[in-house]
Amino acid sequence: MLSPEPMDPSPTGVETGSDFARLTRKVQAAGLMDRSPAHYAVRITIVTVLYICGWVAFVLIGDSWWTLLVAAFLAFVFGQVGLLAHDIAHRQVFRLRKATEVSGRLAGNLGICLGYGWWQDKHSRHHANPNNEDLDPDIAPTFLVWTQDQALAARGLPRFLGRFQAFLFLPLLTLEGFHLHLSAIRSLADKSLKNRVWEGTLLFAHVLAYLGALFLVLPPAKAIAFLVVHQALFGIYLGSIFAPNHKGMPTLRGSDRTDYLRRQVLTSRNVRGGRLTDVVLGGLNHQIEHHLFPSMPSPHLRKARSIVRGHCEELGISYLEVGLMASYRQSLASLHHAGTPLRGPRTT
Repeated sequence: MLSPEPMDPSPTGVETGSDFARLTRKVQAAGLMDRSPAHYAVRITIVTVLYICGWVAFVLIGDSWWTLLVAAFLAFVFGQVGLLAHDIAHRQVFRLRKATEVSGRLAGNLGICLGYGWWQDKHSRHHANPNNEDLDPDIAPTFLVWTQDQALAARGLPRFLGRFQAFLFLPLLTLEGFHLHLSAIRSLADKSLKNRVWEGTLLFAHVLAYLGALFLVLPPAKAIAFLVVHQALFGIYLGSIFAPNHKGMPTLRGSDRTDYLRRQVLTSRNVRGGRLTDVVLGGLNHQIEHHLFPSMPSPHLRKARSIVRGHCEELGISYLEVGLMASYRQSLASLHHAGTPLRGPRTT
């Protein structure tokens, strides 16, 4: 069921002396929960200009195979729009709910055909219970299996793909963009979706404008090639952003109710890198800090890292941070390990 609840599952009534409450006071004292309007004004302007320039270049290049370079460029820009929609949904950008919902739907639904309401509900449930087999929709065995228990219970497509899913992961990411678009459109059938008509209007406006531009400017063969390259690279880019965050980290079950601080830190992984990494991954390379404080503006996450890490060291809580390639290796190794039962003798 789709829910209109805000995307900040952090406890609002934690005890004054709890581990998370003490960390929160440190972060607030450093001013890291304050909004960053200048950052987002510049970022929104840059992404909007890149989006417009991409489509202008598409029209100017016209009937040429060089247009596939524009497809690759727009895959990156679409990913950046998605990252902006993510920050907007987490109430990092605007104080007022109305401004948040309007801008989130314009960026998500109209900008990149990503259903804001559907994704907000799914992502809120992920934040509340990350890597929980029973409660986190991001590790539901829809196409892949994320644990050996899921592998043993798998049927159909997850069982078929699960045997060699680590090797299939990158090829499957080429379909992620299409999957997100279809999921957004399918969500319109759910009557509990908030502002369903508004969401649907913006989604179909994007589809008509996108396909109309492709087939008006390009002949059919080039239009289809553009669509495939653009959406495949868009899916790979999104997967490269989100895969390192939790895959390969400890998983929980519905009954495993650790406290909020440990539940978020122990199931998340940070990715080391500089400012360029922050831009490309939208700040989500600081995944531990983001999960602890979802409404913290993304430019403050790097500054919060030293505070959170020091606090975890004081408490003896494991805080994992690795390089980007190491995060991918760990994620793929975890996928391969999860599929182990499917490569052995058939188990009943």
